[in-house]
Amino acid sequence: MPGTVTVAFTLTLLAGLATGLGGLVAFVAHHTNTRFLAVSLGFSAGVMLYVSFVEIVPKAQDHLLKDLGAGPASWGLVGGFFGGIAVIAAIDRLVPAHSNPHEFTHSTEDIHTPEGGLRPGAAGARPRPKTSVREQALLRMGLLTAVAIGIHNFPEGFATFMTGLADPTLALPIAVAIALHNIPEGIAVAVPVFQATGSRSKALVLAVVSGLAEPIGAVLGYTVLRPWLTETLFGVVFAAVAGIMVFISLDKLLPTSEKYGGHHLSVYGVVAGMAVMAVSLVLLV
Repeated sequence: MPGTVTVAFTLTLLAGLATGLGGLVAFVAHHTNTRFLAVSLGFSAGVMLYVSFVEIVPKAQDHLLKDLGAGPASWGLVGGFFGGIAVIAAIDRLVPAHSNPHEFTHSTEDIHTPEGGLRPGAAGARPRPKTSVREQALLRMGLLTAVAIGIHNFPEGFATFMTGLADPTLALPIAVAIALHNIPEGIAVAVPVFQATGSRSKALVLAVVSGLAEPIGAVLGYTVLRPWLTETLFGVVFAAVAGIMVFISLDKLLPTSEKYGGHHLSVYGVVAGMAVMAVSLVLLV
């Protein structure tokens, strides 16, 4: 178990740190490859949808059946699944739309000075003027987005961690999918902070910190639930994990993917993600 906990935590930590990759993208690229990002986000949704219904839901059912009869196990599965959706949906509703990272409105094309000149710190850039009201608003936007991402990442980190406890091999593609999902969130934090302050280090640190909510959520959730980790609780938690992942895919990944690359690229990514996940599960049997 200690080894399994270490692997599960490592995967969760790496997935959370992907927000830092988004922060780096915001600095090294003048233009976001929107087609690639659209397919990647669709791919993540495909992985998470397929693994939720094909692997995690059956695992939840198996755990519940060990302690309960068929009827109670089925109700526990339904309750856990929709309970997970209710939790992540409630969190999403509590975050104001203007600071919600999934109401994504920023890309690396937005990185410029308020005057439309070179990026802060670039060769030949004019000295930064005194902080304007617009820059203060941008900084506030970046801070609020970081807080919002942190709130959203708590249940995502717990979901990744609990899957890693049950099956580290299954948790790997989930962690990759979550990481891809976190990259544009890192951009959403870094872009306004970089615009407002001209500091790459401040923007990158804030992007990374926002992603650390995932391992923190994993540790807190595991610490609270560890004394009561029965087969029934494992089953309900896995059902909730599946619900969380389905909601993330339908409410966050797919709409953002369509914004970047349109409907068809998004669907192609979903199908590719499902196919890769299906093949990997067959090969691991």
